[in-house]
Amino acid sequence: MERWVGKVAIVTGASSGIGAAVVQRLARAGMITVGLARRVERIEALREDLPAEAGQRIQAHACDVTDEASILAAFEIVKRQFGGVDVLINNAGVAKPQVALLTPGNTQDLRTVLDTNVLGLVLCTREAYHSMRARAVAGHIVNVNSIAGHKYFAFPNLNVYGASKYAVTAITETLRNDLRNENSKIKVTSISPGLVRTELIPDMPEFHRLPMLEAEDVAGAILYALGTPPHVQVHELIIKPVGESF
Repeated sequence: MERWVGKVAIVTGASSGIGAAVVQRLARAGMITVGLARRVERIEALREDLPAEAGQRIQAHACDVTDEASILAAFEIVKRQFGGVDVLINNAGVAKPQVALLTPGNTQDLRTVLDTNVLGLVLCTREAYHSMRARAVAGHIVNVNSIAGHKYFAFPNLNVYGASKYAVTAITETLRNDLRNENSKIKVTSISPGLVRTELIPDMPEFHRLPMLEAEDVAGAILYALGTPPHVQVHELIIKPVGESF
């Protein structure tokens, strides 16, 4: 991680779970870490668990990744404050387990999942790429995917969540091909965890009996990918808790 010390990382969905763990790990590693989320106060509270020097490297900005104007405003703030972004962690994600595909009146819930997990990721990636290219930065884009992006799981009421993660898998490959065609040295990594103990897990007994990763485990995998030499790209990293049967 030495080459990233003093560089700028943006983490979406930074107010809880994997995003919050990543923000703290990147700040400890010496990166200026900009957390984006709607609940800014929760990002700011992450400083309390860090040494003062690391906590000062955390910046919090309000951003709703379902709103393009909000994304553009956040990236513009980062440009004005720090010149641009070197690392993007596309972590923002949502599920709506209270509805199924056939639930009446579910349109807004389905749109929220797709706009957050798919379109928001693409728009953040687009803005990060242009920031990196304009400054000739060999940056790194990490998409927090899921094992649900590689295999269908018949969990109740996953609605379009699995489809959104399959889209992330395809988008990651498309992005990697586009960057190769541009002769870019920007790296792209997909991190696909199994079940992770976060607020995204439905409060249902059948879930809580299952083996789970902790958010810190996924953060460690992300830092591993970021810490590889410039010529090494971690293409896809699947991590599961011991004992998971999926």
